[in-house]
Amino acid sequence: MAEDSDLVREIEALGEQLAAAKQSITQRFIGQERVVDLTLAALLCGGHGLLIGLPGLGKTRLIETLSTVMGINSARIQFTPDLMPADILGSEVLETGEDGRRSFRFIQGPVFTQLLMADEINRASPRTQSALLQAMQEKSVTIAGQPHALDPPFHVLATQNPIEQEGTYPLPEAQLDRFLVQIDVLNPDRDTERDILLATTGVEEAVSHQVFDGPSLLAAQLLLRRMPVGEAVVETILDLVRACRPEDSAAPALVRESVAWGPGPRAAQALMLTVRAQALLEGRLVPTAEDVARMAVPVLVHRMQLTFAARARGEGLRPLIEQIAAHTTRTEAAA
Repeated sequence: MAEDSDLVREIEALGEQLAAAKQSITQRFIGQERVVDLTLAALLCGGHGLLIGLPGLGKTRLIETLSTVMGINSARIQFTPDLMPADILGSEVLETGEDGRRSFRFIQGPVFTQLLMADEINRASPRTQSALLQAMQEKSVTIAGQPHALDPPFHVLATQNPIEQEGTYPLPEAQLDRFLVQIDVLNPDRDTERDILLATTGVEEAVSHQVFDGPSLLAAQLLLRRMPVGEAVVETILDLVRACRPEDSAAPALVRESVAWGPGPRAAQALMLTVRAQALLEGRLVPTAEDVARMAVPVLVHRMQLTFAARARGEGLRPLIEQIAAHTTRTEAAA
């Protein structure tokens, strides 16, 4: 019982710290509360986020603010078609010492940071995109056969423009699956846009302050994994993920007809983590089935693909996932 009460106190303290972090972030990134929550959830879960939105919506500003508030160092890479893997990972150079001997020295690339902003990631060639695969999954890179570990915590927040497709290379499914969540950054409502105008076009702008640091963020990630998850929530996650796979016998007819391929086990793992983060961000001790429904689209939408026929009919993944999540949640509640 003492261990349980200690865990409760730790979770409550973390919830207060997260509330302070959100308040500090919104001083510079106004509105878009859902975007802030999903980005913080990605960091709390130790994962990566893919931010998709039109230019000028503050994606870069958000990531810069996160670096300050979370107390971790950051680096930015502008992805272009001529970017090479060595421009991200680093390279070995041949040096001559004072004794005349030659040796190779490894010069680290911008990936050796704690928060990496991959701006317009789909503009780089597939060869360059793949340079991030090992770093995102294994938190290390291999150069000339030698592994180089990245300092924890390590997170990638990538941005992508959804409308400009000329000169771009779609991200491969293997890389999309390594993003914990897809975060859609939409245009703000009128009141929020008014607040943005007044706050960002004056002489002075609000300044965010540090709330976390590297060790406290790592401690928060460990605490999140200690949060209890009820059996009903676990079953809801399993039912939802399996219902989105067209080859599964339990999948609805709509999925079998419209979905080319569905999410794998990594999606279920992502849901298990993100529903805990959602509960934490709302000051709750345990996640619920409603959290599963809320996190369904961000976790699953980039891990599924519609068939050509479904796209020709004008169907979309977002409403399909929302429909399956709502049905799964109702079924579990009735049981």
